[in-house]
Amino acid sequence: MNTGRIVILDDEPDVAQTVALVVGSVGLEPVITPTASAFFEEIDRRMPEFIALDMVMPDMDGVEVMRRLAERECSAQIIVISGLGGRVLGAAERSALEHGLNIIGAVPKPFSSLELRKLIIGARPNAPAASAPFPTSEPMVSERQLMLALESDQFRLAYQPKVHCGHGRLAGFEALLRWHHPEHGVIMPDRFIPRAERLGLMDLITREVLQQGLAWFSNHFKACRPCYGAGEGEAADASRPTLSFNLSAKNLHDIDFADTLQDLCRHHAIDCDQVILELTETSAMDDPVTSLDLMTRLRMKGFQLSLDDFGTGYSSMAQLVRLPFSEIKVDKTFVMSANRSRESRTAIHSIVELGHNLDMRATAEGVEELATLEFLREVGCDLAQGYYIARPMYGDDALAWCRAHAGSSDPTDSDAT
Repeated sequence: MNTGRIVILDDEPDVAQTVALVVGSVGLEPVITPTASAFFEEIDRRMPEFIALDMVMPDMDGVEVMRRLAERECSAQIIVISGLGGRVLGAAERSALEHGLNIIGAVPKPFSSLELRKLIIGARPNAPAASAPFPTSEPMVSERQLMLALESDQFRLAYQPKVHCGHGRLAGFEALLRWHHPEHGVIMPDRFIPRAERLGLMDLITREVLQQGLAWFSNHFKACRPCYGAGEGEAADASRPTLSFNLSAKNLHDIDFADTLQDLCRHHAIDCDQVILELTETSAMDDPVTSLDLMTRLRMKGFQLSLDDFGTGYSSMAQLVRLPFSEIKVDKTFVMSANRSRESRTAIHSIVELGHNLDMRATAEGVEELATLEFLREVGCDLAQGYYIARPMYGDDALAWCRAHAGSSDPTDSDAT
C-alpha cells in the first residue's frame, strides 16, 4: 500500500479539486480520477492509503466500484462522498463493511471541509502535521482577498440546465458562482458568501455575477435555439430560455436594484421575463417592507421571482402568500429521497399542487435518478434540474451539452446523463 496517497473518484471537477485541496493540507498526495476506468488503473498500479469515492458516477455506480474493490482485496481506507440521502449513504457504508472493505466514514455533499479533515486525521494518528493548513474557517476570507478576486476575474459562473419534466426540452439555466483562487483552487460560495455579506460586498459581487451571466446568455443562447421549441399545445413564448440567479438578502436592501437590473438586461438585449431571481424564504425577513417594495417593482418590470428551498423553514407559507413569487422550488432534500420515502413523495406532490393553485410554476432540484424524474412527471411538476440531467458546467461545456441535448426531447436519451 502506498502510504500518503489518496485516489479520488469523482466526475465533478469542482468537488474533486476541493477534496484534493483538503487532503493535500493534511499531507496526502491526491490523484484525481474522473472515470471508473482511470480509477482502477490507479488502484491496480499501486494501492493508495485512502480512497475518496463518489457514489453517483455516470459510467459505474459506487456500489459496483466497491464490489470490484473487494475483489481486489482492497486495503485502503475509504471515504464515501455523495449527494445521496443519509439513509442511502448508511446503506452504502454497511455494504462496504459486509464486503470486507475498510470504510472510515461518509461525507454528504455539499461536504464540510472540516469534517473531511477530521476523518483523515482521525485515521492517521501518527502522520506528520501539515505544513500549509487548509483555510477551514470563514473569517480567513478577508475583504482584500474578495476585492482582489473581483479585480482579477477570479469569480466564474457554472451553469446547470433545467428541463421541462413533461417533454424533456431545455427550459434554461441556473447560474452558480465559483471562486477560482490561485492558491486554494475552487472555493464554493458557502465558504465566502456569508463573509462577503458581513463585509458589505454583496452588491459588487452580485453585479459581477449578473454581468457575466447576462453577457454569456445574450451571446450564446441562440446557438441552443433548437432545444427550446414549444411543446404540443404550448405557446412559443412559454419555451423561451431563462437564466436564474441566486440573490442574497443584502441585495434586497436597495430599492434601486430593480432599475439596475433592468438597465443590465437592456444593455445585453435580454427581456426581463427571461431572468429568474431565486431567494430563500429568509431573504426578505431582514427588512420586510423594503423587500416587499423591491420585489413588487421587480415583478412589475417583468422579472420572475422564485422561492428557493421551499419546505425546509418555518415561515415558508407566510412568505409564499405575502410576496409576489412566480415560481416555487421544491427543496432537494425531498427530491433526492423521493424514491425511498413515501413522506418525501407526499411532500413533493403537495408542494407542486400548492404552487399550481397559487398560479406558480413548480421546479424540483436535486434530481439524480430516472425514477425521480418520472415521479415528477406524474405529479405534474413543471421543471427539473439535478445531476441526472446535467451537472453545473462552465460556459463552453454548457453550450456543448445544449447542442447535444437539442437532438433529444428527453434528457434520458442524451449524453447529459
